[in-house]
Amino acid sequence: MLPPQWRDLAHSASEALAMAIRDAVLDGKIRVTDQLPAERRLASQFGVSRGTVVAAFARLRAEGWLSTRHGSGSTVQIPASLRLRYEPLPAGHAEGLIDLRRAMPAAPVDAYTAAAERALSRSPRLLLGDGEPGPGLLQLREQVAARLTGQGLPTGPDQVLITAGARAAMTLLTAYLRPTTAVVESPAFYGILAIVRQPGRQLVPVAVSHGGWDADHLVAAFSRARGGVALLVPDFHNPTGVLMDAQARAHVAVLAARADVTVIANEIIRDLDLREPTAPVPRIRGAIIVGSLSKTIWAGLRIGWIRAPARLIRQLLLHPLCEVCSPPPIEQLTACELLPELDGLLRQRTRELRSQRDHLAAALGQDGAWTFTLPSGGLWLWARLASTSGDALAAQAAAVGLAVLPGSKFSVDGTLASYLRVPFTAPPAILDNAIALLRAAHDNSAGRRRG
Repeated sequence: MLPPQWRDLAHSASEALAMAIRDAVLDGKIRVTDQLPAERRLASQFGVSRGTVVAAFARLRAEGWLSTRHGSGSTVQIPASLRLRYEPLPAGHAEGLIDLRRAMPAAPVDAYTAAAERALSRSPRLLLGDGEPGPGLLQLREQVAARLTGQGLPTGPDQVLITAGARAAMTLLTAYLRPTTAVVESPAFYGILAIVRQPGRQLVPVAVSHGGWDADHLVAAFSRARGGVALLVPDFHNPTGVLMDAQARAHVAVLAARADVTVIANEIIRDLDLREPTAPVPRIRGAIIVGSLSKTIWAGLRIGWIRAPARLIRQLLLHPLCEVCSPPPIEQLTACELLPELDGLLRQRTRELRSQRDHLAAALGQDGAWTFTLPSGGLWLWARLASTSGDALAAQAAAVGLAVLPGSKFSVDGTLASYLRVPFTAPPAILDNAIALLRAAHDNSAGRRRG
């Protein structure tokens, strides 16, 4: 059940035993809802005193890993603090490192486990089929279509193609469309840049700041990209967090129609609206929509979708990459179980993110080393540095145990050197530690520049 070297995990035997039991639960060696052996039996099994086991159990109960009923023993569970929070476990638990390079959610453990169990119970028909890729399970396409229709975009299941996440969707679309020119945002998510960069393809950047999308840049970019594509993140843009207003969306639609540019709108952050109350902006007319459950439920659930005219969906199905970009049927069935619960999960997750955003902003706002605008949604602060570069600060931060991404990682052409992306997905205690490390790194970086 426990590794032979479990005593090496901590100085005291009781703390080491508690850590070993926690690790065994997370690794699946001890199953959730299992009942642990009695204290005397466990003490004999591991060659420790009963007092050591009692102290370890007390620590685990206090942290929420054990539920003990008198006369019924101690039952293993995942603490509520881990089951419900947005941040995945590794971000705050990597050895000697706080990692804020990625902003990905942990799965909602209780809802996901129950959904997976229901999906498995409904899987016989799937398992008796051939399992070959296609447009996606009809039930899932109907659910995605119904959700989009309910948001004001009438959609039928024949207009939806299920993919293995948003990146798979964008990869398939760009491979099918084969544009020679692509409009991209500056800054832009580095994953989008990696997909769209191809030999012989020209990237045309459009500046995005806290004030929004530069109108003059949009006109010039769409004119240069005639017959090409535009990959945009209009909803709580990564990394600035800016929401494209209705006027700008209407302007983009007109420019796209005039220049015969296909707009691909990445909507994976759209549901992470932190305003109270929320007020969704109408979509860009005529845009192909890419969505996924990676930011709202879990990146490990590789479920995304393309919403496009039915004719285009049929053509995408014939592309050789379509099979590669399709998710396994059982994951689709799990998504079918989770989508009806999505709004409830979002209310819980946006409450947590809103609180963490405000916590980070309040702490960073006390320092003149950086400036930022509070985003109305999304997962990040986009901070402008006053006296050092993002690359220098990121390097100094790594030296003191904090991993962050400088603005250059989001640049089309190597600019944006004075920016840093700081996610607020971690709990307040980890954010506080991260801010302390960031200040120390900034002082080191500024000192090097002065020297």
